[in-house]
Amino acid sequence: MNKTIMVVGFIVSFCLLVPGPSAARAQGGFAPVSADAFTRAVPNDFYLEGNRIPVEKRNAAVLKNAKGTRLVLALIDTSGYSSQIQQKYIGMLITEGPISVCGIALGVGSYGFGLERPPAASTADAPFRIFNQAGEKLGECAAKKDESLKQAKPLTTITPQGGPAKVYLGRYVIEIR
Repeated sequence: MNKTIMVVGFIVSFCLLVPGPSAARAQGGFAPVSADAFTRAVPNDFYLEGNRIPVEKRNAAVLKNAKGTRLVLALIDTSGYSSQIQQKYIGMLITEGPISVCGIALGVGSYGFGLERPPAASTADAPFRIFNQAGEKLGECAAKKDESLKQAKPLTTITPQGGPAKVYLGRYVIEIR
């Protein structure tokens, strides 16, 4: 009987001391949202500079932090729009809480983003730019090229426990905190 109580006490103590996923997310991490919650969160169209641009749901991600605020990221289909819009934007971001995108502080709101990819054979970083919905540039940073990816997808997110979310745009990566 004493051994049983000691084992149960050890297990309870261990569980209280080891941080779980929610404790890790409370330190600034994100977790992916899927199924019905994903479908409800991703819009069909996104408004930028007076244009309603279709959202590519197949290239979208919804992340949630420990506070319950969501972050929606998606690529947008700018084909059929002016060359200015096509060159400026590749995606959209909606956040319900303050975040930092590669060091650029953003408040609650919706934003467009662009990535200027260097030539395919280049190992150079790509300039990543974020804009408000009126098209004003809010900031720019370097998206690092990750040559280790075997097969790059248009948009992928990686959410390590407690760490920043990594957003891959093809082979280029940015961090969101």
